[in-house]
Amino acid sequence: MSDGVSSRSSVNGGPFATTAAERVRVLRLGKRVAIVGLSGNPARPSHFVAIYLRSRGYEVIPVNPREKTILGMESYPSLTAIPGGVDIVDIFRDPSAVRAIVEEAIAIGAKAVWMQLGVVQEAAAERARAAGLAVVMDRCMKIEHARYFGGLNMLGLNTGVLSARQRFE
Repeated sequence: MSDGVSSRSSVNGGPFATTAAERVRVLRLGKRVAIVGLSGNPARPSHFVAIYLRSRGYEVIPVNPREKTILGMESYPSLTAIPGGVDIVDIFRDPSAVRAIVEEAIAIGAKAVWMQLGVVQEAAAERARAAGLAVVMDRCMKIEHARYFGGLNMLGLNTGVLSARQRFE
């Protein structure tokens, strides 16, 4: 499967490859997304993803034990500390941390785990699937959402700054 950003990923030839339809289904599973590893640093990819998802109507829940607030929202130290349910767990962590995060995702009743670009942990993915969670691995939630629902441009946000329209002043 070579349909985008992760076309060279080892995931594409393995048991955790996902089709476009499967990724769209996960994006539609719910609007409450816990971003594990969300950074308060505006230059980090997780920060861009959080801003984009919020602009698209998702409720973003920061999970980072080193931060008190991110983007004006309370940051939780773990998934199990979040009040209420979570639909999708978006993971911005080193692959070595993913197994424990998946166990927490299972414990809180999440519907899906989404491992960002470069995050590949097949044993954790297998555990999540065995527990009934949908799994997307080595893909960016923001890029995939923008690809299928609009909003992809050079800056990563649909800013409207770049336009082919001629301006008359």
